[in-house]
Amino acid sequence: MAWFDVAAATELAGQGKLVVRHEGRQILLLQTPAGMFACVNRCPHEGYPLREGTLSGGGQDCILTCNWHNWKFDLTSGETLVGGDKLRRFPIRRQGERIEIEIVPDKAAERRAGILMGLARALHDDDRQRQVRETARLMQSGIDPLDGIRHAIVWAHDRLEFGSTHAIGAAPDWLSLARNAGTENALIAYGEILGHLGDDARDRSRYPFAEGVSDWNAASFAAAIEAQDESAAIRLMRGGLAAPLSNDAWRQILARVALAHYADFGHALIYSMKTVDLMATLGMSVAEPLLAMLVRALCFASREDLLPEFRSYAAHLDAWGKPDAPADLFTAVAFRRTSAKSAMATVRGWSALAGCQVVWPILIEVAAWQLLHMDEAKFRRVDLSLADNADRLEFTHALTFAQAGVEAAAVSPELWPAIQLQLACFIGRNSKHVDADQDVTAFTVSEPAAFWADEQARLLDHGCGQFIISSHLVKTTYAAESLAHKHPALAPLLASATNRMLREPFKERHLRRTARQMLGLVAQE
Repeated sequence: MAWFDVAAATELAGQGKLVVRHEGRQILLLQTPAGMFACVNRCPHEGYPLREGTLSGGGQDCILTCNWHNWKFDLTSGETLVGGDKLRRFPIRRQGERIEIEIVPDKAAERRAGILMGLARALHDDDRQRQVRETARLMQSGIDPLDGIRHAIVWAHDRLEFGSTHAIGAAPDWLSLARNAGTENALIAYGEILGHLGDDARDRSRYPFAEGVSDWNAASFAAAIEAQDESAAIRLMRGGLAAPLSNDAWRQILARVALAHYADFGHALIYSMKTVDLMATLGMSVAEPLLAMLVRALCFASREDLLPEFRSYAAHLDAWGKPDAPADLFTAVAFRRTSAKSAMATVRGWSALAGCQVVWPILIEVAAWQLLHMDEAKFRRVDLSLADNADRLEFTHALTFAQAGVEAAAVSPELWPAIQLQLACFIGRNSKHVDADQDVTAFTVSEPAAFWADEQARLLDHGCGQFIISSHLVKTTYAAESLAHKHPALAPLLASATNRMLREPFKERHLRRTARQMLGLVAQE
């Protein structure tokens, strides 16, 4: 704490406003009817000079307005009247013919609390610039920026009506990008996580979780999810945290629950593995909110194996390893034109003849080939039925599910049959949206290692307008790279498929198709 001589009293009195510099800061000195004030010269909103602002008020009031966006600061009370962030002020006094200001170092705990309070406000207001500003303040203050991510998860967890979203699914990959990156790149990645959480909690309503704790029992937890009994599952989850279960133990039980059905187009398993990844990175302080979101998502998950196309899933799983006579043996061509039913039948038939070390690379090859050969022309058509709607984001799920499957099988190898069958479901589902005859040579990648490094850098300035798209870009890129490391022979194909997904223009909204489909649907009511 120290006072610093910064200006002559006559100079301030003559000009009314004076900008001085101290240790790299621009500080604005103001002589007003309400007294002298000192504050940072840069508006906390977008950095415009408050020296060009307007003073108003009378008596003991003094309001400083930034004329660029009309933010207003009460210099007397220190409050922000219009706008968001607080304006930093400094004690000021006259000593003889000189003006002095006092630079009071922030107390770390108070600084942290103030920034996190501002971050919560920014999340509530969906103010993405401020979310990044507050995180930059954490970084500038030497505070762990992951504290901001933890705070955002706690803020969001009971504001997501249906539980975990792609914001959770993509967060570990954004954190991977931030790790060992420069300050600017890390801030970009943190901003993506914060912005996506704020966007997904868009209605700002809260959806409380049940209170209480039940003794942990894995079978009871799985049964509660199966019965879609969120309250019972939440109480058991808290019992698991109290036990405490290790991260690998959580992976095992969550993978078993997620793979009990072909559920929510693979999101059940993807979100389960990503949730535990976040617990491992961010620590147990956010384990309960993360798991609570996941439990809710698992309870709300659509059970797609109840649909006609996937209804044979349970029967094939029960018959796994039993002799059969598949039409084609151990070739990707077997899935070139297929359905979910026939794809599952083929994989189950192979199960009596070979293990996953033979079958799994073939399924990865097919999933990557389909992504490379997706029928973009069909995606853009306006004359499709609702049942035929598809886009490239759906094709990416096969690879992100495959990566999650590898992670699940690492702790629970007995789940390989379910993982392979569900990847066959993806392959069969996507088959009707593939054009095998199109020319895709423009997307060929000959040096996968260089490609992955370049694309990770590009992800940090992706320019997508919707978080749902950018989250798929980062998740798919990381999943494809991870799978390529495990299957080097498939690396060029995986990189080429990812290249097409990243490079080709994406139609984000289908105005005419939606209008036409809704007219047709309403006509049948």
